[in-house]
Amino acid sequence: MSAGRICSREADLAEPRESAQVAAARMNARNVGTLVVIDADRKPIGILTDRDLAMKILAHGKNPFQTTVGDVMTSCPQTIDEETSIEDAIGVMRTGPFRRLPVVDDDRQLVGLLSLDDVLSLLAPPHPLTSSPPAREAAYGSSRK
Repeated sequence: MSAGRICSREADLAEPRESAQVAAARMNARNVGTLVVIDADRKPIGILTDRDLAMKILAHGKNPFQTTVGDVMTSCPQTIDEETSIEDAIGVMRTGPFRRLPVVDDDRQLVGLLSLDDVLSLLAPPHPLTSSPPAREAAYGSSRK
């Protein structure tokens, strides 16, 4: 199975010139911890994570309204091709270490984002104790009455 088959095809995006505050608000609104930064040709040029925001802006007392995504993103992210095998993708993740990898097509344009959670979902079915609350309540019966 290939990375392109299991990756999320709707990666959340950022632009290098936008403020870190705008990017953080997008992360919050979309409930994600990663934004892929792309250029005008949709090629990944960086990754911005919630950890980047905390460690590179908040921890140093920088102003998120004046700090740009380009100032704090991880530049030149490791990418994988759509046809990369899951085994090879895991190898890239382990050596990085990376929890998320932009997936690109033959033209190096972004087509998705492969996360460690995508790989785990493929390898192991959902467990009742770790599934969403409604499923967990359905599996064990609700304690709320």
